[in-house]
Amino acid sequence: MAPDSTDVVRRLLAAYLAQDEAAARELVDDDLRFTSPQDDAIDKAAWFERCFPTAQRVAWQEPRQVVEAEPGLIFLRYEYELRSGGRFQNMEAITVRNGRVVDVQVYFGGPPRP
Repeated sequence: MAPDSTDVVRRLLAAYLAQDEAAARELVDDDLRFTSPQDDAIDKAAWFERCFPTAQRVAWQEPRQVVEAEPGLIFLRYEYELRSGGRFQNMEAITVRNGRVVDVQVYFGGPPRP
């Protein structure tokens, strides 16, 4: 039985923040597609080269909601603060198949509102 998709997303977020590349590689499918306002459907190799190392600029990051919208489609909303200052919220739509992340679509947000 495949692991719970929300658990896969939480584990990948933890691996990113800890910069545990080995753990992250176990959770990311070889056919990963990652899209954000700065990345257009990049593959797994590009994600590990460009995006994975960016955790060092994050002072803290906390998931606010991790919800399975439909089987295998996880909506993640999180808040974070940069070491250089500024707090932000982002949303991600993450597709998990057979216990591995196959697609990530990131939507950048602004500062949290009270």
